Amino acid sequence: MLVALSAQQPDRALKSASSDLQRLQTGPILPTLLRLAVPNVLALVSSVLVGIVETYYVGRLGTTPLAAIALVLPFAMLTQMMSSGAMGGGVSSAISRALGRGDMPRAEVLAMHALLIGTAAGVLYALLFLTFGPQFYRWLGGRDAVLDEAVRYSNVLFCGAVLVWLSNTLASILRGTGNMRIPSAAILAMALMQMILGGVLGLGMGPIPSYGMVGIAAGHIVATAAGVGFFLWFQLSGQARVALRFHTFTLRYDMFADILKVGAVACLSPVQAVLAVVIFTGLVARLGVLPLAGYGIGQRLEFLLIPISFGIGVASVPMIGMAMGAGNIARARRVAWTAGGVSACNLALIGVVVAVAPDLWAARFTDDAAVLEHARHYLRIVGPVFPFFGLGLTLYFASQGSGKVLGPVLAGTVRLILVAGVGAWLATTGAGSREYFSLVAVAMIAYGVSSAASVKLTRWRPPR
Repeated sequence: MLVALSAQQPDRALKSASSDLQRLQTGPILPTLLRLAVPNVLALVSSVLVGIVETYYVGRLGTTPLAAIALVLPFAMLTQMMSSGAMGGGVSSAISRALGRGDMPRAEVLAMHALLIGTAAGVLYALLFLTFGPQFYRWLGGRDAVLDEAVRYSNVLFCGAVLVWLSNTLASILRGTGNMRIPSAAILAMALMQMILGGVLGLGMGPIPSYGMVGIAAGHIVATAAGVGFFLWFQLSGQARVALRFHTFTLRYDMFADILKVGAVACLSPVQAVLAVVIFTGLVARLGVLPLAGYGIGQRLEFLLIPISFGIGVASVPMIGMAMGAGNIARARRVAWTAGGVSACNLALIGVVVAVAPDLWAARFTDDAAVLEHARHYLRIVGPVFPFFGLGLTLYFASQGSGKVLGPVLAGTVRLILVAGVGAWLATTGAGSREYFSLVAVAMIAYGVSSAASVKLTRWRPPR
Protein backbone atom coordinates (compact mmCIF):
# COMPACT_ATOMS: atom_id res chain seq x y z
CA MET A 1 0.00 0.00 0.00
CA LEU A 2 2.87 2.38 0.84
CA VAL A 3 4.41 1.64 -2.55
CA ALA A 4 1.12 2.44 -4.24
CA LEU A 5 0.78 5.72 -2.34
CA SER A 6 4.36 6.78 -3.15
CA ALA A 7 3.74 6.01 -6.81
CA GLN A 8 0.67 8.22 -6.74
CA GLN A 9 2.57 11.25 -5.34
CA PRO A 10 4.44 12.11 -8.58
CA ASP A 11 1.21 11.73 -10.53
CA ARG A 12 -0.59 14.15 -8.22
CA ALA A 13 2.30 16.63 -8.43
CA LEU A 14 2.29 16.44 -12.23
CA LYS A 15 -1.48 16.92 -12.36
CA SER A 16 -1.24 19.91 -10.00
CA ALA A 17 1.57 21.48 -12.05
CA SER A 18 -0.36 20.89 -15.27
CA SER A 19 -3.47 22.49 -13.75
CA ASP A 20 -1.50 25.55 -12.58
CA LEU A 21 0.06 26.00 -16.03
CA GLN A 22 -3.36 25.71 -17.62
CA ARG A 23 -4.73 28.47 -15.38
CA LEU A 24 -1.84 30.73 -16.38
CA GLN A 25 -2.69 30.23 -20.05
CA THR A 26 -6.48 30.30 -19.96
CA GLY A 27 -7.58 31.70 -16.59
CA PRO A 28 -9.09 35.17 -16.08
CA ILE A 29 -6.34 37.71 -16.61
CA LEU A 30 -6.76 40.24 -13.78
CA PRO A 31 -7.30 37.79 -10.87
CA THR A 32 -4.45 35.59 -12.08
CA LEU A 33 -2.14 38.57 -12.48
CA LEU A 34 -2.91 39.91 -9.01
CA ARG A 35 -2.44 36.47 -7.44
CA LEU A 36 1.03 36.29 -8.96
CA ALA A 37 1.93 39.93 -8.26
CA VAL A 38 1.17 40.20 -4.54
CA PRO A 39 3.98 37.86 -3.35
CA ASN A 40 6.45 39.65 -5.64
CA VAL A 41 5.54 43.08 -4.30
CA LEU A 42 5.86 41.94 -0.67
CA ALA A 43 9.25 40.34 -1.34
CA LEU A 44 10.58 43.39 -3.14
CA VAL A 45 9.37 45.72 -0.40
CA SER A 46 11.40 43.61 2.03
CA SER A 47 14.46 44.21 -0.17
CA VAL A 48 13.89 47.96 0.08
CA LEU A 49 13.58 47.58 3.85
CA VAL A 50 17.00 45.88 3.90
CA GLY A 51 18.50 48.97 2.29
CA ILE A 52 16.90 51.25 4.86
CA VAL A 53 18.04 49.10 7.80
CA GLU A 54 21.60 48.75 6.48
CA THR A 55 21.78 52.53 5.98
CA TYR A 56 20.82 52.87 9.65
CA TYR A 57 23.60 50.46 10.63
CA VAL A 58 26.14 52.39 8.57
CA GLY A 59 24.95 55.65 10.07
CA ARG A 60 25.73 54.24 13.51
CA LEU A 61 29.30 53.61 12.33
CA GLY A 62 29.90 57.27 11.51
CA THR A 63 29.89 59.89 8.78
CA THR A 64 32.80 58.43 6.78
CA PRO A 65 31.16 54.99 6.32
CA LEU A 66 27.88 56.71 5.42
CA ALA A 67 29.62 58.67 2.66
CA ALA A 68 31.47 55.54 1.53
CA ILE A 69 28.36 53.42 1.10
CA ALA A 70 26.80 56.16 -1.04
CA LEU A 71 29.62 55.61 -3.55
CA VAL A 72 29.09 51.84 -3.72
CA LEU A 73 25.28 51.73 -3.53
CA PRO A 74 24.50 52.58 -7.20
CA PHE A 75 26.67 49.69 -8.39
CA ALA A 76 25.22 47.28 -5.82
CA MET A 77 21.73 48.26 -7.00
CA LEU A 78 22.83 47.74 -10.59
CA THR A 79 23.88 44.16 -9.76
CA GLN A 80 20.41 43.37 -8.46
CA MET A 81 18.61 45.15 -11.30
CA MET A 82 20.61 43.43 -14.02
CA SER A 83 20.54 39.93 -12.53
CA SER A 84 16.89 39.96 -11.42
CA GLY A 85 14.94 42.37 -13.57
CA ALA A 86 16.91 42.32 -16.83
CA MET A 87 18.70 39.01 -17.41
CA GLY A 88 16.26 37.37 -15.01
CA GLY A 89 13.41 38.54 -17.23
CA GLY A 90 15.15 36.98 -20.22
CA VAL A 91 15.38 33.67 -18.36
CA SER A 92 11.72 33.72 -17.28
CA SER A 93 10.62 34.73 -20.77
CA ALA A 94 12.46 31.92 -22.56
CA ILE A 95 11.26 29.23 -20.13
CA SER A 96 7.64 30.40 -20.14
CA ARG A 97 7.55 30.50 -23.96
CA ALA A 98 8.84 26.91 -24.05
CA LEU A 99 6.20 25.81 -21.54
CA GLY A 100 3.51 27.66 -23.47
CA ARG A 101 4.07 25.42 -26.47
CA GLY A 102 4.31 22.31 -24.31
CA ASP A 103 8.05 21.76 -24.77
CA MET A 104 9.19 20.71 -21.28
CA PRO A 105 12.58 19.29 -22.43
CA ARG A 106 13.46 22.66 -23.96
CA ALA A 107 12.46 24.45 -20.76
CA GLU A 108 14.77 22.19 -18.74
CA VAL A 109 17.70 22.74 -21.10
CA LEU A 110 17.07 26.50 -20.98
CA ALA A 111 17.22 26.39 -17.18
CA MET A 112 20.69 24.82 -17.30
CA HIS A 113 21.93 27.41 -19.80
CA ALA A 114 20.49 30.15 -17.58
CA LEU A 115 22.66 28.89 -14.70
CA LEU A 116 25.75 29.10 -16.90
CA ILE A 117 24.89 32.66 -17.94
CA GLY A 118 24.29 33.68 -14.31
CA THR A 119 27.56 32.15 -13.15
CA ALA A 120 29.62 33.76 -15.92
CA ALA A 121 27.96 37.17 -15.44
CA GLY A 122 28.55 37.04 -11.67
CA VAL A 123 32.24 36.21 -12.10
CA LEU A 124 32.71 39.02 -14.64
CA TYR A 125 30.88 41.52 -12.42
CA ALA A 126 33.07 40.57 -9.45
CA LEU A 127 36.28 40.88 -11.48
CA LEU A 128 35.17 44.25 -12.86
CA PHE A 129 34.62 45.86 -9.46
CA LEU A 130 37.50 44.16 -7.69
CA THR A 131 39.79 45.53 -10.41
CA PHE A 132 38.29 48.90 -11.33
CA GLY A 133 36.07 49.67 -8.32
CA PRO A 134 38.51 52.18 -6.76
CA GLN A 135 38.62 54.16 -10.02
CA PHE A 136 34.82 54.23 -10.27
CA TYR A 137 34.56 55.59 -6.74
CA ARG A 138 37.16 58.27 -7.47
CA TRP A 139 35.06 59.40 -10.45
CA LEU A 140 32.12 59.80 -8.07
CA GLY A 141 34.21 62.02 -5.80
CA GLY A 142 35.62 59.51 -3.31
CA ARG A 143 38.79 60.70 -1.60
CA ASP A 144 41.07 59.76 1.31
CA ALA A 145 39.34 57.94 4.20
CA VAL A 146 35.98 57.78 2.39
CA LEU A 147 37.57 56.12 -0.64
CA ASP A 148 39.48 53.64 1.53
CA GLU A 149 36.30 52.66 3.39
CA ALA A 150 34.37 52.31 0.13
CA VAL A 151 37.01 50.02 -1.35
CA ARG A 152 37.11 47.78 1.75
CA TYR A 153 33.32 47.44 1.73
CA SER A 154 33.19 46.95 -2.04
CA ASN A 155 35.88 44.26 -2.12
CA VAL A 156 33.93 42.09 0.31
CA LEU A 157 30.50 42.85 -1.16
CA PHE A 158 31.40 42.11 -4.78
CA CYS A 159 33.21 38.89 -3.89
CA GLY A 160 29.65 37.63 -3.52
CA ALA A 161 28.46 38.94 -6.90
CA VAL A 162 28.30 35.43 -8.37
CA LEU A 163 25.97 34.41 -5.51
CA VAL A 164 23.67 37.35 -6.26
CA TRP A 165 23.51 36.38 -9.93
CA LEU A 166 22.91 32.70 -9.14
CA SER A 167 20.21 33.48 -6.57
CA ASN A 168 18.30 35.74 -8.95
CA THR A 169 18.77 33.36 -11.87
CA LEU A 170 17.35 30.42 -9.90
CA ALA A 171 14.46 32.61 -8.75
CA SER A 172 13.81 33.66 -12.37
CA ILE A 173 13.71 30.02 -13.49
CA LEU A 174 10.93 29.39 -10.97
CA ARG A 175 9.09 32.59 -11.96
CA GLY A 176 9.21 31.49 -15.59
CA THR A 177 7.10 28.47 -14.61
CA GLY A 178 4.57 30.75 -12.92
CA ASN A 179 5.77 29.92 -9.39
CA MET A 180 5.96 33.27 -7.58
CA ARG A 181 5.34 31.97 -4.06
CA ILE A 182 8.62 30.09 -3.49
CA PRO A 183 10.96 32.84 -4.82
CA SER A 184 9.09 35.47 -2.81
CA ALA A 185 9.22 33.43 0.41
CA ALA A 186 12.95 32.83 -0.10
CA ILE A 187 13.62 36.54 -0.72
CA LEU A 188 11.70 37.45 2.45
CA ALA A 189 13.76 34.94 4.46
CA MET A 190 17.02 36.19 2.92
CA ALA A 191 16.08 39.79 3.72
CA LEU A 192 15.39 38.92 7.36
CA MET A 193 18.66 36.98 7.63
CA GLN A 194 20.61 39.81 6.02
CA MET A 195 19.18 42.41 8.40
CA ILE A 196 20.03 40.28 11.45
CA LEU A 197 23.52 39.30 10.30
CA GLY A 198 24.31 42.81 9.09
CA GLY A 199 23.51 44.23 12.51
CA VAL A 200 25.35 41.53 14.46
CA LEU A 201 28.50 41.50 12.31
CA GLY A 202 28.52 45.21 11.50
CA LEU A 203 27.77 46.68 14.94
CA GLY A 204 28.75 43.73 17.13
CA MET A 205 26.71 41.88 19.73
CA GLY A 206 27.79 40.16 22.94
CA PRO A 207 31.05 38.29 22.31
CA ILE A 208 30.95 39.14 18.57
CA PRO A 209 33.05 42.27 17.84
CA SER A 210 32.05 44.98 15.40
CA TYR A 211 33.50 44.39 11.95
CA GLY A 212 32.06 47.64 10.59
CA MET A 213 31.20 47.91 6.91
CA VAL A 214 33.00 44.64 6.17
CA GLY A 215 30.65 42.86 8.58
CA ILE A 216 27.57 44.33 6.90
CA ALA A 217 28.84 43.13 3.51
CA ALA A 218 29.59 39.68 4.96
CA GLY A 219 26.02 39.44 6.26
CA HIS A 220 24.78 40.06 2.73
CA ILE A 221 27.02 37.30 1.33
CA VAL A 222 25.98 34.72 3.93
CA ALA A 223 22.26 35.42 3.44
CA THR A 224 22.60 35.22 -0.35
CA ALA A 225 24.56 31.97 -0.13
CA ALA A 226 21.78 30.51 2.00
CA GLY A 227 19.27 31.56 -0.66
CA VAL A 228 21.28 29.88 -3.42
CA GLY A 229 21.44 26.70 -1.34
CA PHE A 230 17.69 26.71 -0.79
CA PHE A 231 16.88 27.31 -4.46
CA LEU A 232 19.20 24.48 -5.56
CA TRP A 233 17.66 22.13 -3.00
CA PHE A 234 14.15 23.01 -4.16
CA GLN A 235 15.03 22.54 -7.83
CA LEU A 236 16.80 19.22 -7.24
CA SER A 237 14.16 17.84 -4.85
CA GLY A 238 11.67 17.29 -7.66
CA GLN A 239 9.20 19.91 -6.40
CA ALA A 240 9.87 22.44 -9.18
CA ARG A 241 7.92 22.38 -12.44
CA VAL A 242 11.17 22.55 -14.40
CA ALA A 243 13.97 20.26 -13.22
CA LEU A 244 17.72 20.91 -13.32
CA ARG A 245 19.28 17.94 -15.14
CA PHE A 246 23.05 18.19 -14.72
CA HIS A 247 23.75 14.59 -15.80
CA THR A 248 22.24 14.98 -19.30
CA PHE A 249 23.28 18.57 -19.98
CA THR A 250 24.96 19.53 -23.27
CA LEU A 251 25.75 23.02 -24.55
CA ARG A 252 23.43 24.41 -27.23
CA TYR A 253 24.13 27.88 -28.58
CA ASP A 254 20.52 28.40 -29.71
CA MET A 255 19.51 28.18 -26.02
CA PHE A 256 21.99 30.92 -25.10
CA ALA A 257 20.57 33.01 -27.94
CA ASP A 258 16.96 32.50 -26.77
CA ILE A 259 17.80 33.92 -23.33
CA LEU A 260 20.29 36.60 -24.36
CA LYS A 261 18.17 38.11 -27.14
CA VAL A 262 15.93 39.39 -24.34
CA GLY A 263 18.20 39.46 -21.28
CA ALA A 264 21.26 41.08 -22.84
CA VAL A 265 19.21 43.87 -24.45
CA ALA A 266 17.19 44.34 -21.26
CA CYS A 267 20.42 44.88 -19.27
CA LEU A 268 20.79 48.24 -20.99
CA SER A 269 17.70 49.54 -19.17
CA PRO A 270 19.04 49.45 -15.57
CA VAL A 271 22.33 50.94 -16.76
CA GLN A 272 20.39 53.85 -18.28
CA ALA A 273 18.28 54.23 -15.15
CA VAL A 274 21.32 54.43 -12.87
CA LEU A 275 23.02 56.88 -15.24
CA ALA A 276 19.93 59.10 -15.25
CA VAL A 277 19.86 59.16 -11.43
CA VAL A 278 23.60 59.89 -11.16
CA ILE A 279 23.44 62.69 -13.76
CA PHE A 280 20.38 64.33 -12.26
CA THR A 281 21.76 64.09 -8.72
CA GLY A 282 24.92 65.83 -9.91
CA LEU A 283 22.88 68.59 -11.56
CA VAL A 284 20.75 69.23 -8.48
CA ALA A 285 23.84 69.16 -6.25
CA ARG A 286 25.05 72.28 -8.10
CA LEU A 287 22.09 74.17 -6.61
CA GLY A 288 23.21 73.54 -3.04
CA VAL A 289 22.56 71.29 -0.06
CA LEU A 290 18.94 72.29 0.55
CA PRO A 291 17.55 71.47 -2.94
CA LEU A 292 19.60 68.26 -2.98
CA ALA A 293 18.17 67.19 0.38
CA GLY A 294 14.62 67.96 -0.80
CA TYR A 295 15.20 65.97 -3.99
CA GLY A 296 16.61 63.09 -1.95
CA ILE A 297 13.39 62.87 0.07
CA GLY A 298 11.32 62.65 -3.11
CA GLN A 299 13.68 60.13 -4.64
CA ARG A 300 13.27 57.82 -1.66
CA LEU A 301 9.58 57.60 -2.46
CA GLU A 302 10.39 56.69 -6.07
CA PHE A 303 12.53 53.80 -4.82
CA LEU A 304 9.50 52.52 -2.89
CA LEU A 305 7.34 52.76 -6.03
CA ILE A 306 9.65 50.50 -8.04
CA PRO A 307 8.70 47.28 -6.19
CA ILE A 308 5.03 47.83 -7.05
CA SER A 309 5.64 48.17 -10.78
CA PHE A 310 8.39 45.55 -10.71
CA GLY A 311 6.19 43.02 -8.91
CA ILE A 312 3.29 43.46 -11.31
CA GLY A 313 5.58 43.43 -14.35
CA VAL A 314 7.43 40.27 -13.30
CA ALA A 315 4.08 38.55 -12.67
CA SER A 316 3.04 39.31 -16.25
CA VAL A 317 6.15 37.69 -17.79
CA PRO A 318 5.11 34.00 -17.51
CA MET A 319 1.52 34.76 -18.47
CA ILE A 320 2.64 36.59 -21.61
CA GLY A 321 5.41 34.11 -22.40
CA MET A 322 3.10 31.11 -22.18
CA ALA A 323 0.48 32.87 -24.31
CA MET A 324 3.18 33.65 -26.88
CA GLY A 325 4.40 30.06 -26.84
CA ALA A 326 0.86 28.84 -27.42
CA GLY A 327 0.39 31.30 -30.29
CA ASN A 328 -2.28 33.30 -28.44
CA ILE A 329 -0.98 36.78 -29.27
CA ALA A 330 -4.26 38.50 -28.41
CA ARG A 331 -4.18 37.18 -24.85
CA ALA A 332 -0.51 38.14 -24.49
CA ARG A 333 -1.31 41.73 -25.40
CA ARG A 334 -4.30 41.85 -23.06
CA VAL A 335 -2.09 40.69 -20.20
CA ALA A 336 0.48 43.39 -21.02
CA TRP A 337 -2.05 46.23 -21.09
CA THR A 338 -3.80 44.92 -17.98
CA ALA A 339 -0.51 44.80 -16.08
CA GLY A 340 0.44 48.30 -17.26
CA GLY A 341 -2.99 49.63 -16.28
CA VAL A 342 -2.88 48.09 -12.79
CA SER A 343 0.58 49.51 -12.16
CA ALA A 344 -0.38 52.96 -13.43
CA CYS A 345 -3.51 53.06 -11.26
CA ASN A 346 -1.62 52.06 -8.12
CA LEU A 347 1.06 54.69 -8.66
CA ALA A 348 -1.54 57.31 -9.62
CA LEU A 349 -3.22 56.88 -6.24
CA ILE A 350 0.09 57.34 -4.41
CA GLY A 351 1.03 60.28 -6.64
CA VAL A 352 -2.22 62.14 -6.03
CA VAL A 353 -1.96 61.67 -2.26
CA VAL A 354 1.61 63.03 -2.00
CA ALA A 355 0.85 65.86 -4.43
CA VAL A 356 -2.14 67.00 -2.35
CA ALA A 357 -0.54 66.33 1.05
CA PRO A 358 3.25 66.19 0.53
CA ASP A 359 4.01 66.43 4.25
CA LEU A 360 2.56 62.95 4.77
CA TRP A 361 5.85 61.77 3.26
CA ALA A 362 8.31 64.67 3.42
CA ALA A 363 7.81 65.59 7.08
CA ARG A 364 8.87 62.09 8.13
CA PHE A 365 12.46 62.82 7.12
CA THR A 366 13.14 66.41 8.19
CA ASP A 367 11.80 69.36 10.15
CA ASP A 368 14.02 71.85 8.31
CA ALA A 369 11.58 74.34 6.76
CA ALA A 370 13.78 75.07 3.72
CA VAL A 371 14.36 71.40 2.92
CA LEU A 372 10.65 70.68 3.40
CA GLU A 373 9.76 73.39 0.91
CA HIS A 374 11.94 71.86 -1.79
CA ALA A 375 10.56 68.38 -1.04
CA ARG A 376 7.00 69.71 -1.32
CA HIS A 377 7.79 71.28 -4.69
CA TYR A 378 9.20 67.99 -5.93
CA LEU A 379 6.22 65.90 -4.82
CA ARG A 380 3.65 68.37 -6.16
CA ILE A 381 5.36 68.50 -9.56
CA VAL A 382 6.38 64.86 -9.96
CA GLY A 383 3.68 63.03 -7.97
CA PRO A 384 0.91 63.49 -10.59
CA VAL A 385 3.05 61.79 -13.29
CA PHE A 386 3.94 58.70 -11.22
CA PRO A 387 1.48 56.59 -13.29
CA PHE A 388 3.60 57.17 -16.43
CA PHE A 389 6.63 55.84 -14.57
CA GLY A 390 4.69 52.77 -13.44
CA LEU A 391 3.27 52.16 -16.92
CA GLY A 392 6.69 52.32 -18.56
CA LEU A 393 8.43 50.07 -16.03
CA THR A 394 5.71 47.41 -16.11
CA LEU A 395 5.53 47.37 -19.92
CA TYR A 396 9.31 46.86 -19.94
CA PHE A 397 8.78 43.56 -18.13
CA ALA A 398 5.73 42.67 -20.17
CA SER A 399 7.79 43.08 -23.33
CA GLN A 400 10.34 40.64 -21.95
CA GLY A 401 7.59 38.03 -21.88
CA SER A 402 6.90 38.66 -25.56
CA GLY A 403 10.60 38.40 -26.47
CA LYS A 404 10.46 41.95 -27.92
CA VAL A 405 12.13 44.22 -25.38
CA LEU A 406 14.02 46.70 -27.58
CA GLY A 407 11.20 49.28 -27.70
CA PRO A 408 10.91 49.83 -23.93
CA VAL A 409 14.71 49.88 -23.65
CA LEU A 410 14.77 52.69 -26.23
CA ALA A 411 12.10 54.46 -24.17
CA GLY A 412 14.60 54.44 -21.31
CA THR A 413 17.13 55.96 -23.71
CA VAL A 414 14.69 58.79 -24.43
CA ARG A 415 14.41 59.45 -20.70
CA LEU A 416 18.20 59.46 -20.25
CA ILE A 417 18.74 61.84 -23.18
CA LEU A 418 16.12 64.23 -21.81
CA VAL A 419 17.67 64.26 -18.35
CA ALA A 420 21.22 64.71 -19.65
CA GLY A 421 20.50 67.09 -22.54
CA VAL A 422 17.87 69.36 -21.03
CA GLY A 423 19.58 69.17 -17.63
CA ALA A 424 22.84 70.42 -19.14
CA TRP A 425 20.97 73.28 -20.82
CA LEU A 426 19.22 74.21 -17.56
CA ALA A 427 22.62 74.34 -15.86
CA THR A 428 23.68 77.09 -18.28
CA THR A 429 20.55 79.18 -17.70
CA GLY A 430 20.78 79.44 -13.92
CA ALA A 431 17.51 77.49 -13.48
CA GLY A 432 16.19 76.75 -10.01
CA SER A 433 14.95 73.57 -8.39
CA ARG A 434 11.42 73.92 -9.82
CA GLU A 435 12.74 73.76 -13.37
CA TYR A 436 14.86 70.70 -12.58
CA PHE A 437 11.94 68.96 -10.87
CA SER A 438 9.77 69.74 -13.87
CA LEU A 439 12.40 68.01 -16.02
CA VAL A 440 11.97 64.84 -13.94
CA ALA A 441 8.21 64.97 -14.57
CA VAL A 442 8.64 65.49 -18.32
CA ALA A 443 11.15 62.64 -18.50
CA MET A 444 8.74 60.30 -16.70
CA ILE A 445 5.91 61.20 -19.08
CA ALA A 446 8.18 60.64 -22.09
CA TYR A 447 9.25 57.27 -20.68
CA GLY A 448 5.69 56.05 -20.13
CA VAL A 449 4.34 57.31 -23.46
CA SER A 450 7.32 55.95 -25.41
CA SER A 451 7.03 52.55 -23.75
CA ALA A 452 3.31 52.34 -24.51
CA ALA A 453 3.88 53.42 -28.11
CA SER A 454 6.62 50.82 -28.59
CA VAL A 455 4.38 48.01 -27.31
CA LYS A 456 1.51 49.22 -29.47
CA LEU A 457 3.62 49.45 -32.64
CA THR A 458 5.84 46.37 -32.18
CA ARG A 459 4.53 43.29 -33.90
CA TRP A 460 4.46 40.33 -31.55
CA ARG A 461 4.85 36.95 -33.20
CA PRO A 462 4.73 33.41 -31.79
CA PRO A 463 8.15 31.70 -31.58
CA ARG A 464 9.10 29.38 -34.40
